[in-house]
Parts: sequence; C-alpha cells; structure tokens
Amino acid sequence: MNPPPETAIIAITKHGVAQARELAAKLDGATLIVPEKFADAAGKGATVYSGPLRPQVEAWFARYQNIVFHVSLGAVVRLIASHLKSKDEDPAVLVVDDAGQFVISVLSGHVGGANAFCEQVAHALGATPVITTASDVGKTIPVDILGRELGWQVEPETKAYITAVSAAVVNEEPVALVQETGETNWWTRDTPLPKSITVYGDLNDVPLADVSAVLWVTDRIPDPVLSKKLAGRVVIYRPRSLVLGLGCDKGASRETLAEAVDKALKDHGLSPLSIRNIATIDKKRDEAGINELARELGVEVVTYPAAELAAVPDIPNPSEVVMKYMGTPAVGEPAAMLSAGASGLVIEKLKFKGADGLNATVSAARVAF
Repeated sequence: MNPPPETAIIAITKHGVAQARELAAKLDGATLIVPEKFADAAGKGATVYSGPLRPQVEAWFARYQNIVFHVSLGAVVRLIASHLKSKDEDPAVLVVDDAGQFVISVLSGHVGGANAFCEQVAHALGATPVITTASDVGKTIPVDILGRELGWQVEPETKAYITAVSAAVVNEEPVALVQETGETNWWTRDTPLPKSITVYGDLNDVPLADVSAVLWVTDRIPDPVLSKKLAGRVVIYRPRSLVLGLGCDKGASRETLAEAVDKALKDHGLSPLSIRNIATIDKKRDEAGINELARELGVEVVTYPAAELAAVPDIPNPSEVVMKYMGTPAVGEPAAMLSAGASGLVIEKLKFKGADGLNATVSAARVAF
C-alpha cells in the first residue's frame, strides 16, 4: 500500500489555526504549520515558523504534495506565483476561507489531484468545495488524467495535444473514445458519459473525418500514416496490458534481454509503456539479467513451476531441448499466458542472440481484463 501523500496545512489567524488543527487530525500524513504566536493554540506536533510567511513557501512547495492554506485566496496567489513550474511538478494547492465555509481548488486540479483533495477536505470540514476545472464542472472526461488511478500512462508523443483534445471534450464536439485494451472501469462519475463522446472497440471503426478528437486506449503503436492523420487531435493512453514471457541462457545480460524485448515489441508494433510484468519459470527467479531488466522497466517478475507451465495447452512453439533441461516444453509462452490470464499470444516466441553470445527468448500475452 502506498503511503499517504505529505500534506501541509498552513494557518496564520486564530480562527484559521482552530480549523487547521481540526483538519490535520482527520488527514493522514498531514503537518500543521503555524507562526510562533499561535504555537500554543496549534498544540503538540505542529511545526512552527518564525518571521514572514513568504520566505517559507519555496521549501513547502519542494517538500509537500498537498498544501492547504487557511489564508485569503488573493494572498495565496501572490505567495505561490513565483514558485510555479508545471502541472506535472506543482503540488496540489487549496485555500480555506477564515469562516470555514468554502474550500477552493487553486492549483494542480487534475494532475496534482487538487480537485479530488478539495472534495475530501470540504467533507472533513463540512464546507462547500469550489472547483472550476471545466471537465469536472461539466462532468466529462478529464483528458490529462484519464485512467491514471488504473496505472495508465499518456503516450509522450501525444502529450502536446492534451490541451486541444480537452477543448474538444469540454466544448461537446464529437469525440471518439477507442478502447482496444485496458480496464473498463475508468468512468467513475455518477452521471452518464456525455452524448458527444462515442465509445468504440477498434480504431478502424471510427469515422475519423467526422470527429474532432480521439481518446485512444491501446498498447499498439500507430504507423506513420495513421500518426499523421491523427496529429494534433489524439491522446493515446497506455494501460498495463502486456505480459512479457522471458527465457534465456544462464547468465544472459540485461542488455541482451533488453535488446530482445525491444526487437519483439517493435516487430509487432507494441508499446513498452504497456508492459505490466515479466513472467518466467521459477528456475530463473534469481537470474540477474531478468531482474535487472524488470527494475529498469519498473515491473515485477512472476514465476511458475515447470509442471504448471507444462500443463498449459496449445503452446505454439514447444521444444524438446527446453523440455530436457527445464522439465516443460516451453517457458516464456506459457508463463506469459498464465500471468495474463490469456488463451493466446500477441507475440509468439522470438529467439535472440546477444553480443555476449547468449540466447534470450521473448513472448507476450495481452491481459484478459
């Protein structure tokens, strides 16, 4: 389980400190910060600063993921203005008025999570959340964070199109959402999907000339012709939908394995951002090259005993040599299928010899969501 995000709750008035102390007690990972004059009112465990407020802000921006100011909105805008970098780096910033009636989402509403945090804080204080982000107000798809809680990533090459695609979504222009793989529980609002958004299961079914934008959930890499056709109006999301099945000679290097994986994915037009995990035989659990590659990719290694791999039916590339040494007619292909819960493969066994003279094999299966 991930630890709660670090939260700073900052108050500079008598009423603000009382509210902030109440809020800090209700939020995991929260630090109450007050000026020296209110140290006693803040109670044990509070962080106390001396001198003006403004010089403290830079350090708070660097340390905390969430910052709740019990300070006027105008003052907060002036305090944080010189510290803003980008929505990918800035913390979530909220403002609570001195009467505790409103909680305002000020900064990093989507990527930083300020809008969701705003609702959480408002509920804790019995206040009204104030959120002005168009997609939240209009109860439509937040293009920049769609599927984030499910582990989806935005394809870097399409990040530049987020603003244009978001405009098409919030302006209720015709938009296609194409989901070819990935979790299906991405729509979590209590209202229906807007009528301007049509869901498709395959990009080939979309009348591209009739839509303003495309939200494409896929592990496929578009070819150059399609990329040109979609340029400027597509955001591609990469769900964790692929399981790599690996086999290798003892001592095969990370470089050999990485080159094998890169070739296999490129040959089949699949994105490395969609790798969920690596799967192999338990005899390879301590294989250094496999474990180094997994760390580099930020994924886990799942292993299976030979008997379980041997029991997987309809393996396309069984081998007597593998059977002799491993006790199963195949390693990577059945391991990928078992881990993905799949009955087939998107990449059948690819054999690769590295510069170290050692062999690696790569297979892949698509996760059955």
